[in-house]
Amino acid sequence: MPDSEHTESEYIIEMLHITKEFPGIIANDDITLQLRRGEIHALLGENGAGKSTLMSVLFGLYQPEAGEIRKNGQTVKINSPNDATALHIGMVHQHFQLVEVFTVLDNIILGAEDTRLGFLQKKEARKRVEALEEQYGLHVDLDAKIEDITVGMQQRVEILKMLYRDNEILIFDEPTAVLTPQEIEELMHTMRNLTKEGKSILFISHKLNEIMEVSDRVTVLRKGKYVGTIDTKATSKEELSRMMVGRPVQLVVEKGPAQPKEPILMLENFSVPSHLHKGDAVKDVSFTVHAGEIVCVAGIDGNGQTEFVQALTGLERSSGGTITLCGQDVTHASIRSRSQTGMSHIPEDRHKHGLVLDYTLEQNLVLQKYYEPRFQNHGFIRFDEVRAYAEQLIEQYDVRSGQGPVTIARSMSGGNQQKAIVAREIDRDLPLIVAVQPTRGLDVGAIEYIHGQLVAQRDAGKAVLLVSLELDEVMNLSDRILVMYEGEIVGELDPKTTTVEELGLYMAGAKRQNRKEESA
Repeated sequence: MPDSEHTESEYIIEMLHITKEFPGIIANDDITLQLRRGEIHALLGENGAGKSTLMSVLFGLYQPEAGEIRKNGQTVKINSPNDATALHIGMVHQHFQLVEVFTVLDNIILGAEDTRLGFLQKKEARKRVEALEEQYGLHVDLDAKIEDITVGMQQRVEILKMLYRDNEILIFDEPTAVLTPQEIEELMHTMRNLTKEGKSILFISHKLNEIMEVSDRVTVLRKGKYVGTIDTKATSKEELSRMMVGRPVQLVVEKGPAQPKEPILMLENFSVPSHLHKGDAVKDVSFTVHAGEIVCVAGIDGNGQTEFVQALTGLERSSGGTITLCGQDVTHASIRSRSQTGMSHIPEDRHKHGLVLDYTLEQNLVLQKYYEPRFQNHGFIRFDEVRAYAEQLIEQYDVRSGQGPVTIARSMSGGNQQKAIVAREIDRDLPLIVAVQPTRGLDVGAIEYIHGQLVAQRDAGKAVLLVSLELDEVMNLSDRILVMYEGEIVGELDPKTTTVEELGLYMAGAKRQNRKEESA
C-alpha cells in the first residue's frame, strides 16, 4: 500500500482498486499495485490467481469493472494496446505474439513501421534495431524467420519489439516458462540492464528462485485478491510460498527409494531424423525403463529431446531401432495403438498437442476415452457420463475454471490447462507415463501436487519417463538421470550421488561416459 513518506509521482504506474470479472469468476477483486521507477516488481500468485488478467488490464486488453490506473500520478484511460503503447507500456506475453513466417526484423517493426511517401524505411529500421541489440546485448539474426529460431531467441525478439517502441514500462508475463536454465540466466541479466537504463519492469512469475534473485519488491495475489507487497530482501521462499498458496508448501519432493520391477519400455538403437539438417536429431539411443522407477532424460533444450518424444509417442517417424512397450514391438504402431498398449503422454506443448483449445474442459478430458463403452452407446456420446467423469477429475486435481466442465479450454489459465492434461493422462492408469515438462508454467502448490502424483504412480508400479529442462525437478524427482546431448545419451547418473554442477557439465557436452559396456 502507499508509503506515507513518498510523493505520488515516485510511482511511475499505479493500479488502484482494480476489479475485473468474467462469467462465473472475479479474476481481480479490488487489487492495488504500485510500480516505482527503475525497479523490478514481481507479481506472484498461483495459477489462476489473476496475475495475467491484471497485466492485461494495464496493457488495454481488458477493461476493468472498477478502479483506476495512474501514470506519474495522473489518471489515464487505457482502452486498447495502442493506448498502452502511446503511454510507453509494453508487454511480452506468455505465449509469444509473433508472425512465424515473417523475419525477425519484420516482426520487430510490425505495427510501428517508419514510412516515407508510403515506402517502408527498412534500412533505418535495421540500423535502429542493430543499435538496440548492441546496447542491451540482445543479439538475434534479423533475417531469420521466426519459425526457424529457438524459443529463447523468439523471446529476445519480443523484448526488442518493446524497446523499438521506446517503452519505459515493460511487462513480462511468465517470461521464463519456456526457457532453458542458461536462457533464464541471460534474461535475468537483460532485465537488470534494462532497469539500469531507466526502465521499470513488472515481472509475473511463480518461480520463487527467480523472484528472489532479480526482483526488488513482490506483490502477492491469491484467488484474485491482494495479499500484500513486501521487499524481496526481507522475505524468504518459504514465506512467499505460504503467502501465495495460503499454507506451508513442501519445496522438496519426499519419496522413498525406487523398487524397479519388470521392464516396461525398451529402446534399442533408436534414431530419429532431423527437420533442420540431413542427419539424425536422435542417434542410436538405447535404454530401459522399469515398472516402479522414474527415469529422467535431461538436457539443454534443442538437443533432440523434442524429436525423441515425438517419435516415441508416434507423432513422428523414427529412422532406425526398435521400441518395445509391455513386451510388444510398437516401433511402427499408430498413436492410438501405442496408447492402448500402455503409453500415456503429457506433451511438451500443451496448446499444440495437449488440448483442443476451442473444446470444453469436459471434451478435452475424454479425448483419449470417448470411444470406450462407458462414454458411448452405439456410437452416440453419453454426455451425462462425460460430465460426471469431468467433474470427478476437476475436483480431484483442483482444476480451476470459471464455468467448470463447460469452460472453453482456451479461456483457462496456462497452469490450469496443464493440470487438466496431467489429470487426463494419469487417470488413464497405463503402465507407462511419458511426462514432458509436466510442471512447465505451474506454481509451487501445483508443482508439489504433480510431483506427488508422479511419485505415487511410480510407487503403484508404473514406469515414468520424465523429460525435463528444470534442474531442480531432474534432481528431485528422478531415480536415474540420462543426459541427452546432441541427440545422444552421454551419461547415466544417480541423483543421490551426482551434483548439479556435474549434471551441467554433461548437459553442456563437456563430459561423457562410455555407456556401451553398461547393460540396460
